[in-house]
Amino acid sequence: MPERIVVVGASVAGVRTALALRGQGFEGELILIGDEARLPYDKPPLSKQFLAQEWDLGRFTLLDERAAGAAGIDLRLGAAAVRLTPSESLVELSDGAVVPYDRLVIATGASARPSPWTPDSGLHQIRSVTDVEALATDLNTGGEVAIIGAGVVGCEVTATLRMAGHAVTMVDMLAAPMQRVVGPDLAASLLALHHRHGVTTHLGTGVRGISGWAGDLSVDLTDGTTINAGAVVVGIGAVPNDSWLQDSGLGIDDGVRTDEFGRAEGCQDIYAVGDVANRWHSRLGRYVRSEHWSAAAEDGARIAHNILNPECPTVMESVPYVWSHQYDWKIQVAGLSGDGEPELVGDFSREKPKGAALYADRSGSLARAVTVNWPSALMRCRRHLDAGGSVVSMRETLGRMLNTQTTPA
Repeated sequence: MPERIVVVGASVAGVRTALALRGQGFEGELILIGDEARLPYDKPPLSKQFLAQEWDLGRFTLLDERAAGAAGIDLRLGAAAVRLTPSESLVELSDGAVVPYDRLVIATGASARPSPWTPDSGLHQIRSVTDVEALATDLNTGGEVAIIGAGVVGCEVTATLRMAGHAVTMVDMLAAPMQRVVGPDLAASLLALHHRHGVTTHLGTGVRGISGWAGDLSVDLTDGTTINAGAVVVGIGAVPNDSWLQDSGLGIDDGVRTDEFGRAEGCQDIYAVGDVANRWHSRLGRYVRSEHWSAAAEDGARIAHNILNPECPTVMESVPYVWSHQYDWKIQVAGLSGDGEPELVGDFSREKPKGAALYADRSGSLARAVTVNWPSALMRCRRHLDAGGSVVSMRETLGRMLNTQTTPA
């Protein structure tokens, strides 16, 4: 049993790992390191309830001083990890402190992919409370808001700002919002949803440049269009926070490479969890880095088990799950990418559809499910994914559910 465990990263993966270690009986010293001076908080509300000013920070704080004290967690906030020396089992922080460990958990997450455009001011990315506060300030300058990138975050920010009364223009290289996440059929329905709410779109085109300052920005597109905006939000993906590990000797390749149990390659006393982990997936036969909240939350308990029970570790192959609220729609996605065209179940012709898209792997088993406004179907799909069931049987199950729910009593 290690005497001291250090968890670097105080978002959901790090907090859940620390709490799980205590919950599973670890009695030694437990240190949780976070780069922000704020108490650890959850990230999904940033683009929705917090941006809409419906929730204050306390509503989605993950761990406060009282809870940390009760769990015996030494919270060290406001100093980022800047260097790891595995040969000496040391983590160096930006304030000069050096923290030794017996076991180390790397949970430093991911950051927004840097914007290639750099106007004088007025450009924002949504990854922290500070980011949202800065955007809120620039929204007061008035003018349209340009959203560059129609992925999950871009669509959520678009919906939140439209509901708050801001004029919004969405730009993306693809033909429809969230197309990579939900597939072309459902993406077309999402496009219609945003249009019904008054969003202007420029899709299938890129951004040549952004110039100006907050309140007076010009977004020049590759199709020759110029958008005048008061603020710009860029959401073009995320990159793992692994730069502080580049000279550590760990296997760094789109995150920290680990085995199927979460152990860093070649270092039995170091583990990685959450967005920063690029884990070997034995069933798929390749490394997989998941940026899904649910995987980060669930894997904390598995990492804790594997640290405390190295003789019988648990394989970490949870089914990825992500959701998005946009206007009055709820979009949920579970699983990894499937092959070919999906099987569609339900009615997607209505303004508020209810249905599912089911993707198969090469053997015909369900590999991925996307549901719209149908949470009970997503729950069934997740269980089906865990069990390795077929798309055919899942389609039949959902068909029966639809008939039951639409048949008058």
